[in-house]
Amino acid sequence: MVNLKKGLAYLLIGALCVTQLYPLLWLLTYSLKTNEEILDGSFFALPKTPIWTNYSEAYKSGHYLQYLGNSVFVTTITMVCVIILSAMVAFAITRFRFKYGNVVMLIFLLGMMIPMQATLLPLMIIFKNVNILDTHLSLILPYIAFSTPISVFILSGFMRAIPKEIEESAVIDGASIYRIFRTIIIPISIPPVMTVCILTFITIWNEYILAATFISTEKLKTLPFGVYSFVSQYSVNYGNIGAFLVMGAAPVILIYFFLSDKITKGMVAGAVKG
Repeated sequence: MVNLKKGLAYLLIGALCVTQLYPLLWLLTYSLKTNEEILDGSFFALPKTPIWTNYSEAYKSGHYLQYLGNSVFVTTITMVCVIILSAMVAFAITRFRFKYGNVVMLIFLLGMMIPMQATLLPLMIIFKNVNILDTHLSLILPYIAFSTPISVFILSGFMRAIPKEIEESAVIDGASIYRIFRTIIIPISIPPVMTVCILTFITIWNEYILAATFISTEKLKTLPFGVYSFVSQYSVNYGNIGAFLVMGAAPVILIYFFLSDKITKGMVAGAVKG
């Protein structure tokens, strides 16, 4: 019976590995094929001769560095703002004793339920009226708004379990609230902060809906727009598209691969201690 359970567990894990890894492997082989090989219907076939020039063409024709720089800029600013704001909110909710703390937390939790698509039209009208439409700011502000609720949820779950005696000792020594937050709470909360950082990066890096709605200037576009560089009126270069997608996904895959344990530790710390 024990062996049967282990076998079923290994089977389930194997199935999960296949379903998670196969799309990545398929995309990699896709990026090394010619248009003829892609369109002949052999989805599972390996390329007869790997076309490595797809990557050089994707790099040049897809304006990879330009779009990459825009994505890095928008993502970095968003991550920094989300970490600072969510940490401050979580600290205030969990460490301050005020009457409406639970109500404030509930408002942030409700923010997790608002679909991004429902805000496109009102945001476009607002950004147009304040003259920030078609700027990076029109992306950064919504990204911060949609990323903050889940970040507050994760950080508050961890901060709620930090012993208050630590802060009381610091107060006796003359530390202010700002110093306690900066030198005690933030260093202790590094695991969930890393989780927030990585989840925010993964969410924003390949976001397309808001970017396509608010950005029209070519030099301001982010990485997902590079795919359209290989689509013309009469033809589509599918191999180059595959290569560009691999290049665009590579930073996310590498960061998640090296820091996945920190995501798990941060989520578990918040769940268990909160």
